[in-house]
Amino acid sequence: METFDPTRLKDIYRQRFSRTEYESRNALWQVLCRHFFQRYIAPNATVLDLAAGNCEFINHIQAGAKIAVDLNEDVRQHAAPEVRIVLAYSHAMPEIASESVDVVFVSNFFEHLPDKGAFLATLTEIRRVLKRGGKLLILQPNIRLLNGAYWDFIDHLLPLTQHTLAEALELVEMPIEVMRVRFLPYTTRSRLPRAPFLVRLYLMFPPAQWLLGKQTFVVARKP
Repeated sequence: METFDPTRLKDIYRQRFSRTEYESRNALWQVLCRHFFQRYIAPNATVLDLAAGNCEFINHIQAGAKIAVDLNEDVRQHAAPEVRIVLAYSHAMPEIASESVDVVFVSNFFEHLPDKGAFLATLTEIRRVLKRGGKLLILQPNIRLLNGAYWDFIDHLLPLTQHTLAEALELVEMPIEVMRVRFLPYTTRSRLPRAPFLVRLYLMFPPAQWLLGKQTFVVARKP
């Protein structure tokens, strides 16, 4: 269902992110995990990072078991030793047992899906692998806040807003518990400060998020 050939993903992302930028992103995600995302994840939880990419989230989050799902084989080079790697499509993860995951994390991925049918199929598969009471954490560029900049990347295909997310989650019966319409800037090249203490200040200062935030953060739960 995903449009981009998996064999091309390596070239796209290797070209997009330099080694220096990777190191900067890694430091940024360490702060984000420790001082924001960790509050939604118990130390003994089983966590699945969907479209894990360079594994900045799954490597830094504290959890009992960690799973990185991606189509790009380069994920093997980035995942920490304790991370289980699964190469699979987002709408079909047969290696992941039903109701076996406490938390699914998805960051900057849904915009890469070809259409809303693929989006709903992915949410349905996420719901399948989540335990009852399990949580879905979404960090998603919001086209309402970005206008034309949403299309600056060749692999962005599906336009999504906070309302699209809310309606889709309602359709798959996963009610929203938390929604921050404006949370993080669009990309790591945006004006989010890079120094760890400045990132912590940004997280503690909602007016800055309202000014600079172009990504929406959502927490939904499987009943």
